[in-house]
Amino acid sequence: MGNTDNYDTFLRLLNYSDNSSDPSYTVSEFVQFCPKADVNQFGAKFMPLFYYINFVLSYLGNGLILVIIYKFEKLSTVTNIFLLNLVMSNILFASSLPFWAMYYSSEWIFGTVMCKMVSSAYFVGFYSSILFLILMTFDRYLAVVHAVTAARERKKAYAIGASGAVWCISVVASMTELVLQNVWEHPIYGLMCEETGFSISTMNRWHLVSYYQQFLLFFLLPLFVVMYCYISITIRIMSTQMKEKCRAIKLIFIIIITFFICWTPFNVVILLRAIRISAGNENRCAEMQALDFALYVTQNIAYLYCCISPVFYTFVGKKFQSHFRRLLVKKIPCLKRQISLNSQSSRTTSVRTPHKVHEY
Repeated sequence: MGNTDNYDTFLRLLNYSDNSSDPSYTVSEFVQFCPKADVNQFGAKFMPLFYYINFVLSYLGNGLILVIIYKFEKLSTVTNIFLLNLVMSNILFASSLPFWAMYYSSEWIFGTVMCKMVSSAYFVGFYSSILFLILMTFDRYLAVVHAVTAARERKKAYAIGASGAVWCISVVASMTELVLQNVWEHPIYGLMCEETGFSISTMNRWHLVSYYQQFLLFFLLPLFVVMYCYISITIRIMSTQMKEKCRAIKLIFIIIITFFICWTPFNVVILLRAIRISAGNENRCAEMQALDFALYVTQNIAYLYCCISPVFYTFVGKKFQSHFRRLLVKKIPCLKRQISLNSQSSRTTSVRTPHKVHEY
């Protein structure tokens, strides 16, 4: 029975001439056949689990922030407008993950329109979440280092305009996914939702643009902004009499290290893939297979940052900690006494801190 199946598969591959749902997809160049059975099995086994975990964590964390904003906050401050947009971008990104989890488990069963829509939502949410993190970091830098100027310039219109610019940039950066993503039928793996429709050389050029865009615009730029802003904030805090400066500096250090750990491996792999294509070495099977394995692992580490980033920008702040305690007391009354004692202790500490630069 096994030999018969293998023979049938061989015949299908022998007679296969791109029997896809995308008739414009043509390949005129010689392509070295690189078996990806091991890579595909790895993706089918582990990627759905990673995607479901990221989906659940993202919805729990970001959903909780939405509840707190709705119950205790107003969208009249710059910080809350940026925070709401960050949460919405994370939720948009996370909403695509169950579709990809099901896709890796079997095949794409949702049709061409959903293929384009889910791919676009995935990248728009991914890119915008990075840019909103930059925006919030820069806004925090203005509020601490240039407090006088920020008090005059940080208005609601500024926050709305900056948020609109971020969404526009993210949509433009994701346009290639909307155009190139199509559904076609692979003789072994079934329906595939992938970038198709042009020759190999054209697709490689598009991939190069996408890879360098990701590395330069959505990694190096954010890394530079995060490090510059938080180093400046640290210097400003050190020059004050703020009694909680050690706690604030530790938090800044954690933010920078976490950003670096989560994003660097993924973007190094992206850069290596771009270098391989630029050098014409994309057909070296062993190297490309290793990069495929690395991409599976590192991209999920990077995506995890979208789940944990709200923690740094909300629950480390005293105001959101207070809102969270109030929410817990309302939902779990038996915790009221313990939480009230902790709150009283925190208020006593804050009264003894006369110089307060910024809330962390």
